Amino acid sequence: MGVPKRKPSHSRQRMRRAYNSVMKVPQLSTCPQCAAPYVPHRVCPSCGFYKGRQVITVKTAA
Repeated sequence: MGVPKRKPSHSRQRMRRAYNSVMKVPQLSTCPQCAAPYVPHRVCPSCGFYKGRQVITVKTAA
Protein backbone atom coordinates (compact mmCIF):
# COMPACT_ATOMS: atom_id res chain seq x y z
CA MET A 1 0.00 0.00 0.00
CA GLY A 2 1.42 3.37 -0.99
CA VAL A 3 2.06 5.62 1.98
CA PRO A 4 3.74 9.05 1.74
CA LYS A 5 7.21 9.15 3.24
CA ARG A 6 6.90 12.80 4.30
CA LYS A 7 4.07 15.10 5.25
CA PRO A 8 3.07 17.53 2.46
CA SER A 9 3.95 21.11 3.34
CA HIS A 10 1.26 23.73 4.05
CA SER A 11 2.16 25.45 0.80
CA ARG A 12 1.62 22.31 -1.28
CA GLN A 13 -1.65 21.51 0.48
CA ARG A 14 -2.97 25.02 -0.10
CA MET A 15 -1.89 25.07 -3.75
CA ARG A 16 -3.75 21.80 -4.35
CA ARG A 17 -6.92 23.02 -2.59
CA ALA A 18 -6.89 26.44 -4.23
CA TYR A 19 -7.56 24.99 -7.67
CA ASN A 20 -10.72 23.20 -6.51
CA SER A 21 -12.49 26.52 -5.92
CA VAL A 22 -11.75 27.57 -9.52
CA MET A 23 -13.64 24.55 -10.85
CA LYS A 24 -16.96 25.42 -9.16
CA VAL A 25 -18.58 27.81 -11.63
CA PRO A 26 -22.34 28.17 -11.16
CA GLN A 27 -24.46 26.96 -14.06
CA LEU A 28 -26.92 29.56 -15.31
CA SER A 29 -30.47 29.13 -16.56
CA THR A 30 -32.65 31.58 -18.48
CA CYS A 31 -35.58 33.19 -16.71
CA PRO A 32 -38.94 32.30 -18.30
CA GLN A 33 -40.30 35.81 -17.53
CA CYS A 34 -37.52 38.08 -18.74
CA ALA A 35 -35.05 35.67 -20.44
CA ALA A 36 -32.16 36.96 -18.31
CA PRO A 37 -29.54 34.51 -16.97
CA TYR A 38 -29.94 33.51 -13.31
CA VAL A 39 -28.68 30.84 -10.90
CA PRO A 40 -31.16 27.94 -10.57
CA HIS A 41 -33.28 27.71 -7.39
CA ARG A 42 -32.78 31.43 -6.71
CA VAL A 43 -34.87 34.53 -7.36
CA CYS A 44 -34.17 36.15 -10.73
CA PRO A 45 -32.15 39.32 -9.96
CA SER A 46 -33.50 41.24 -12.96
CA CYS A 47 -37.27 40.69 -12.58
CA GLY A 48 -37.75 39.25 -9.05
CA PHE A 49 -39.73 36.15 -10.10
CA TYR A 50 -39.32 32.66 -8.62
CA LYS A 51 -41.35 29.65 -9.78
CA GLY A 52 -43.72 31.80 -11.81
CA ARG A 53 -44.65 34.29 -9.09
CA GLN A 54 -43.25 37.66 -8.05
CA VAL A 55 -41.26 37.32 -4.84
CA ILE A 56 -39.39 40.63 -4.65
CA THR A 57 -39.85 43.98 -6.34
CA VAL A 58 -36.84 45.08 -8.36
CA LYS A 59 -36.16 48.74 -9.03
CA THR A 60 -35.35 49.51 -12.65
CA ALA A 61 -32.47 51.79 -13.56
CA ALA A 62 -33.97 55.06 -14.76
